Amino acid sequence: MKNSIHVKDGWFFEICNMWPGMALSLEIENILYDEKSLFQHIQVFETKNHGKMLALDGIIQLTESDEFSYQEMLAHIPLFAHPRPETVLVIGGGDGGILREAGRHACVKTMDFCEIDEMVITVSKQFLPDLACGFDDPRVNVFIRDGAAFVREKTGRYDVIIVDSSDPIGPGEVLFKKPFYESLKNALKPGGIIATQGESIFLHQDCVTNLAKITRDLFKQQAYACFIVPTYPGGNIGVCLGSLGPELTRPAREIPAELQSRLKYYTPRVHEAAFVLPHFAQVMLEAL
Repeated sequence: MKNSIHVKDGWFFEICNMWPGMALSLEIENILYDEKSLFQHIQVFETKNHGKMLALDGIIQLTESDEFSYQEMLAHIPLFAHPRPETVLVIGGGDGGILREAGRHACVKTMDFCEIDEMVITVSKQFLPDLACGFDDPRVNVFIRDGAAFVREKTGRYDVIIVDSSDPIGPGEVLFKKPFYESLKNALKPGGIIATQGESIFLHQDCVTNLAKITRDLFKQQAYACFIVPTYPGGNIGVCLGSLGPELTRPAREIPAELQSRLKYYTPRVHEAAFVLPHFAQVMLEAL
């Protein structure tokens, strides 16, 4: 195997200062890609039990075994909360998974996609075609730009904006600050919805409460959903949502039977259940 600072004796170790005192480790069989882009260290591994795995700067972004839970929940919660989303913006998520899920909505007419690191897209198309198929949708317009700068130029344009960001370190840090959320709000049409990667209620409580405060200050309605991703530290992650009108905690539309049959995680009942938080998290967010 090619040498890597994150690999030892056939195991990948995710160690990050965002979760001090703990690490997540997966056994790997091969390093498929290991290079640095202009922005970050990109790695793709063949794991022993979880299929291919994408890591950025040593942080697991997805594994083929459970990527569906993250992609489906981050995409379908806001898209089904909206009564008829036609214009969608996806910021980040160069693997293409969110585009894949958003494209399942027949009412969507256009999907703008903004990613700062083109190499992530290139690598995903080579090694993760089941996710990168999202880029094949003719409704997708790709912009290789800084997402914060891109959205500042838009006013009243999108029904739904989904931010599939990495953690608030490196190039993703700006995506967790209030000016960015102000730009997201400005870019929405009346009744629009935003959904952003919201970190873990167990591991990143300062980050979660910060995002909840920002969205509560800016949006008519705000909510936080939590769901399971086994290969993320803590086994869970959240979505922070803000709405200029629609209720967030239940679907506004029925899910077509054909679409439901293609999904592995999201259902209307799971949509509603994701907003039922453990007591400590409920108390934490109500105290803001």
